[in-house]
Amino acid sequence: MTSKTIDCYLPCADSPTLQQNIATLRACDGVRRIVVLCPAGENVVTADGCEVMPIDDGLVSTATMQAIARHAAADYTLLYIKADVLQVGYRSLQRMVQVADDTASALVYADHYTIREGERVAAPVIDYQLGSLRDDFDFGSLLLFNTSLLREAACEMTVSYVAAGLYDLRLRLSRKGAVTHIPEVLYTDVASDLRNSGERVFDYCDINNVAAQREMEQACTDHLKAVGGYLAPDDYEPLDLQAGTFPVEATVVIPVLNRAGVIADAIGSALGQQCDFTFNVMVVDNHSTDGTSEVIDSICDERLIHLVPQRDDLGIGGCWNMAAHDSRCGRFLIGLDSDDLFACPDALATMIGQFYHDQAALVCGTYRLVDEHLRQIPPGVIDHHEWTADNGRNNALHVNGFGGPRAFFTPVYRQLDMPNTCYGEDYAMCLRVSRRYHVGRVWKVMTLGRRWNDNTDADLDVYRENANNLYKDRVRTWELQARIAHNRHNNKK
Repeated sequence: MTSKTIDCYLPCADSPTLQQNIATLRACDGVRRIVVLCPAGENVVTADGCEVMPIDDGLVSTATMQAIARHAAADYTLLYIKADVLQVGYRSLQRMVQVADDTASALVYADHYTIREGERVAAPVIDYQLGSLRDDFDFGSLLLFNTSLLREAACEMTVSYVAAGLYDLRLRLSRKGAVTHIPEVLYTDVASDLRNSGERVFDYCDINNVAAQREMEQACTDHLKAVGGYLAPDDYEPLDLQAGTFPVEATVVIPVLNRAGVIADAIGSALGQQCDFTFNVMVVDNHSTDGTSEVIDSICDERLIHLVPQRDDLGIGGCWNMAAHDSRCGRFLIGLDSDDLFACPDALATMIGQFYHDQAALVCGTYRLVDEHLRQIPPGVIDHHEWTADNGRNNALHVNGFGGPRAFFTPVYRQLDMPNTCYGEDYAMCLRVSRRYHVGRVWKVMTLGRRWNDNTDADLDVYRENANNLYKDRVRTWELQARIAHNRHNNKK
């Protein structure tokens, strides 16, 4: 078998790190050329035989991706995306090339170790799939491209991005060949983001990332159009919001499990809503054992419904479904986490009013992150400013959520139901609703989202975080497949 060659590209770093990384790559069989990507105008000292490629727009820009594609001449192109020490495992690059060859992959990536605060820890990543559209999908720091397909994809990149060049490139590559994950530990790098999962999850909502997110949205939208999954701005089904008969106009749904310390606050903020319509509060108590049930029973208000499921296999989504199908449920359902509070007495009236204003089947609000003492914490207000009326439901496949609180038109909800999970259930439901119906938005803060150590996603280990990300990617895959089928059906009419 003919040995395949590799051209390696790595970012400029401090001199000791750079020289070490060059030596590491030079020691690997098959490496044909090592190229240092250096900001234009900066001087860099490299080892003998290395090349320097000036870049103007940053490591992940379109210009840099296209420059690498034009320059690469080996069978495969390796890109390292961190300016930290890299340790390549024994014959690991050969393993990556072998898998890329065997699978005819456009892009290959692998599990690895990372040095985190001086300790070497496992850093497994997850499989890529059709719905892996998040711009923060974790490939690790070492990516191996099929050079021929890299050139093809780079030549087709017609929009010049600063932040979304690499994102645009990998979306295009995914349409040309497999994107293959090797579940083997093949290298070691240094962790560059030491924040916990509860902090990282809001990066796409950060006001400082607006320009980058607009680029990612455009790249993702173009990809959806290319694969047939784009939904046009006027492609909605009509709604009759007066359909059906309901005992009340609205129901606040509070799923709860073992929140004795905060559940009374949540219920109190719901019962304290000021409306010109009737509503009730349905607390779905999923067999709490810490005194939560007793706290609920101690609150005397005829509008409060304490619902305890007879079955013991329900997740959060299942609790929502039980409330939605209860005969006492209102025309609209609005969710409130058991940790959270309504931020103002007119939140419920505002959310329900938005249904009629927008003729929507789903209304998403805005919330403020606070600590257990209700003091605002970063990033503060989560308003999902990336949402637009024309493209929000397409961009929802690229971001990680819809915002909250979330409210649904009950007849539509009952047609669909949430998945019976404890993570991603609301995101999956919102995607399905948005495929067919209008989504309304409320930009005023409706709820206070309390973040504390007992939140489900406050600080997940890598395995739990991977499982969550894999599930949401799978939900996106199913939704994208459904949208592609929807468009095909419409095109046949």
